[in-house]
Amino acid sequence: MAEASRTLLFCNGTLKQGHQNHFLMQDLIRKKDANFLGPYVTHQSHPLVIGPHGIPYLINHPGCGHRVKGELYSVSAQGLVRVDELEGTSIGHYERLPIQVCEEGKDSVLVAAQGYFAHRSFGEKLWERKGKVGLAEFGDKEGKEDGAPGSGSILHDIASFITSDD
Repeated sequence: MAEASRTLLFCNGTLKQGHQNHFLMQDLIRKKDANFLGPYVTHQSHPLVIGPHGIPYLINHPGCGHRVKGELYSVSAQGLVRVDELEGTSIGHYERLPIQVCEEGKDSVLVAAQGYFAHRSFGEKLWERKGKVGLAEFGDKEGKEDGAPGSGSILHDIASFITSDD
């Protein structure tokens, strides 16, 4: 029996090992709906910023920012549905888009994957609001400073953040 189709998924934020949503990737691995393939980096530079509540956002603006470090997973269709749900793709929080990555230290071998980007309705504005300064990696210290509760709707909190003056 042939193995069902799988998607290569580049994770650069809270789904990475050691971060708050990695429990989902662990569960998918346990159920054989995902395999960890190793540390990867984006082929092109992209903005990576921290938004409200310490949430990381990769911005679909290739050529700006840094080459972003993350992890690559092979995920089943069933597993991808679960990750899409967590990432809020159906409500316009993130959108899953194609991205080229390469294994760290092996820049000559490009891999076509999918990654989660800030939704187009606010991604560019968030990048501008952050002064067009981004990170190369969502690490241990990022995402822990701004955990203040908001309105209960992340999209409302993002809209308030990108339109505020402070």
